[in-house]
This record gives sequence, structure tokens and C-alpha cells, in this order.
Amino acid sequence: MHQVFLGIGGNIGNKPENFSKVHHLIENELGTINQKSSVYETPPWGFSAKENFWNQVVQIKTKLEPREMLAEIHKIENLFNRVRHSGRYTSREMDIDILFYDTNCTESHELIIPHPKLHQRLFVLVPLVEIAPELKHPLLQKTSRQLLESCGDKSEIKKIEL
Repeated sequence: MHQVFLGIGGNIGNKPENFSKVHHLIENELGTINQKSSVYETPPWGFSAKENFWNQVVQIKTKLEPREMLAEIHKIENLFNRVRHSGRYTSREMDIDILFYDTNCTESHELIIPHPKLHQRLFVLVPLVEIAPELKHPLLQKTSRQLLESCGDKSEIKKIEL
């Protein structure tokens, strides 16, 4: 079994319902959710939008290999009407990113693990530190807590009480 950390988030639609649905789909299609961070509200990152995002990190155990997991993630995102725009961020009901897959490092046209921008984003680091503060980034050789402490992102982040 593989340990995988996923970042999930969205800023349109019924957010509580979307999170409930995506948790169910992750359990059915990807693997067992072992840990879930709190949900955090954050402003859009890299673009402007009317609605703030809800973000969360989940840790799962899976039998899927990275490319299989990516294919299943795309199927789940399609259920939320996810449209991919090359090089551009947009509002969306649900986005799922593979943050870490064991200690694997993978780089191809369609998949980069660990996620190449996770260390720049508070909306990933704050929930990641909540559930895995000592998780070490295999390339940067820093724990998630150390990455958070050195992050230059100054976005406002607020825990959502569900």
C-alpha cells in the first residue's frame, strides 16, 4: 500500500456538499482516507475570482500507481465539471492534486510528484502541517512545518467550522 497526500479544493457550487461527495468518491475510487485536515477558506491563488476557495489535505492509503491514480482523479474531477485550461487557473467546483506519493519523485508532461508549487501555497501547507508536520519533502529535504515557516505566501487563511 502506498501513502498519498492529496490537496482538494474548490470555490464554486455547494461547497459542503462538494466536499462530502469528493470524500466519498476518494474512498470508493482511490483508497482509504486515513486522515483529513480541517477545511480552510482562502482567496484564489494566481487569479481573481468572486468566491473564495475551501481547501483541505487528505492522506490516503492506496494500491494505485501514480498514473492510475491521476486517471482516476481526472474521472472524479469530471464529475464536478472540471475544465482544464493550459497554464491558467480558473474557478472550479473541485480540484484534486497529488501532493506526495510515498517518497516518490516523478516528472513527466502530465504528472509531477511532489507537487511543484506546494511549498509556495499556504492553502496547502497549513492543512498539511495540521496532519503531517514532520513529513519530509523528498526534494527540498524540509519538513512540511519548515516549508510553512519559510513560505512567502501571505494569503489570509481561515479555518471553516463544519
